[in-house]
Amino acid sequence: MSLTKKILIALIAGAVVGGILTFTPDSFFGPVDKFFLNPIGQIFLNLIMMLVVPLVFVSITLGTAGLGEPAKLGKIGVSTVGFFLCTTALALTIALGLGYLIKPGEAGMFDTANANYEPSEAPPIMETLINIIPENPIAAMSSGDMLQIIAFAIFIGIALAYLGEKTQGIHSLFEQANEILNWLVMVVMKFAPYGAFALIASAIGGAGLDAVGSMVSYMLTVILGLIVHGLLVYGLIIWFLGKQNPFTFYKGFFPAMSVAFSTSSSNATLPLSMKTAQENLGVKKEISSFVQPLGATINMDGTAIMQAVATVFISQVYDIPLGFSELLMVVLVATLASVGTAGVPGVGLIMLAMVLSQVGLPAEGIALIVGIDRILDMLRTSLNITGDATIAYVLSEREKRKEAASAK
Repeated sequence: MSLTKKILIALIAGAVVGGILTFTPDSFFGPVDKFFLNPIGQIFLNLIMMLVVPLVFVSITLGTAGLGEPAKLGKIGVSTVGFFLCTTALALTIALGLGYLIKPGEAGMFDTANANYEPSEAPPIMETLINIIPENPIAAMSSGDMLQIIAFAIFIGIALAYLGEKTQGIHSLFEQANEILNWLVMVVMKFAPYGAFALIASAIGGAGLDAVGSMVSYMLTVILGLIVHGLLVYGLIIWFLGKQNPFTFYKGFFPAMSVAFSTSSSNATLPLSMKTAQENLGVKKEISSFVQPLGATINMDGTAIMQAVATVFISQVYDIPLGFSELLMVVLVATLASVGTAGVPGVGLIMLAMVLSQVGLPAEGIALIVGIDRILDMLRTSLNITGDATIAYVLSEREKRKEAASAK
């Protein structure tokens, strides 16, 4: 049985068990939650948190090193990264707007969670910007200061790119470390059905059946954000910059989108994604071969939408308002995190833990959404690879027009 089916079954079973537990007295639910549901859920959360720092450091180092190769630092490289960062920022803005418009977590369904958490005050935005450069990178890793870890990883990546063959051994070591961490992510996600069952059963059992409505509202908000970004942002880019009908584009790229939906992995879909873009959309092979693999590493608009909506949702559930500086921090951290989000299933939750910690929200809030995240992971992966193909198509068409003009 596939992991997706297992998680869906665990989600349904957890909701049923949680619903039954709402009708039991506290004297029964308390011990069940304390000695069974909560330990399983916390072990799963700890497994996710265990991978945050090493995964961010290694993947962002490799992403920067690949980006900084002299042969790739031309106009195509600059344009690609510029498009990626702009679309990610737009995705986050749309998601934050929908989060505050729909207010999926403001129903007050999780009062038991609110009582046990005291929010930490987020530092001023200017202080945060100054402190991005770490005095002690090892201390930053030990304390989990993600912005400092990202900054240090970028510097290491630039050095690896500049030194080239002189540091090939270190570069290979980072690639091997990345393989190890991606394998560990896959192993952790195999535990996801059990974690999802325990977390959902505990959340519903402790908060009541009304909590289901809040979770569904969160899920629909994320899906709406994905649809708006795909149709509006990508559609306008394809129409105005690519001079193509967006629906013709989506029809041609649909085979890759369907595989991405089923695998929840940008990396696993990459060969088909490139083949589809080149054959069905007419993307130049050299541009497709550069833009789409790079996008699978540093362009995760769907994941960014989930992180933004989840951050607003958790802030509303715990009744911890986010100020303007915190919202800017969400955009900044999530944009930088998208550079290091590996294209494998489930890694978005790990990056979400980083975003939450930077704005003073409890990572335990992930427990409220982890059960339904697999469904959303399938959808946002489809959006992620579509974004890569969109940028590849636009840049390819631009190059074709330049070649046509120079040939006259």
